[in-house]
Amino acid sequence: MRLLLVRHGQTPSNVIGALDTATPGPGLTELGLEQAAALPEALAHEAIDAIVVSTLVRTHLTAAPLAATRQLEPIVRAGIREIEAGDLEMRNDRDGVMAYLKAFRSWADGDFDARIPGAENGVEAFERFDAVVREFSYLDNLVIVSHGAMIRYWVARASSNVDAEFVGENPLSNTAVVALTGTPEEGWFVESWTGTPVGGAAVTDMAADGPAADVVA
Repeated sequence: MRLLLVRHGQTPSNVIGALDTATPGPGLTELGLEQAAALPEALAHEAIDAIVVSTLVRTHLTAAPLAATRQLEPIVRAGIREIEAGDLEMRNDRDGVMAYLKAFRSWADGDFDARIPGAENGVEAFERFDAVVREFSYLDNLVIVSHGAMIRYWVARASSNVDAEFVGENPLSNTAVVALTGTPEEGWFVESWTGTPVGGAAVTDMAADGPAADVVA
């Protein structure tokens, strides 16, 4: 199976650096819409059997141009939503962001029972995303439009060649794509990881990717 994990386009909350994880969440900025519009051309060489989006509006808007081009109806699954901020929702101050990141550092060290205040722990977050991947593993080619923190965490745990140290040193910008091959039974291998938006310089603003671009750094 070839699995493409796409981070959503830029949102207003990304611009202000807020921990915005609640459903339905905000839409996209003008830049975010441009990033989404660049996806069909950027992925033109990829076979796509299905597109899965989360329950958050920003993933629907990001996937829409690609889905229209491929004549596919996006499939909604709550399990691929962003890792919940809980009591830290919408905070963008240093203490709030650092409290969010603290849980990811604990998970990277193997303490998956560590919990984001008022939200989920590492086991719960991983298993809900992994369940969606398993559900569609019968397909040859799958696109999942998800969220920065969630993609980074799942890839670091699920793949054989990317770990938490790599994820911590490599950002995942809005509409960046992580390409993997494998199966739930045999494991996953990351073929490519990019922190650059798919549209290139014309739709790049990596200064406003929000906290989830760099969650375990």
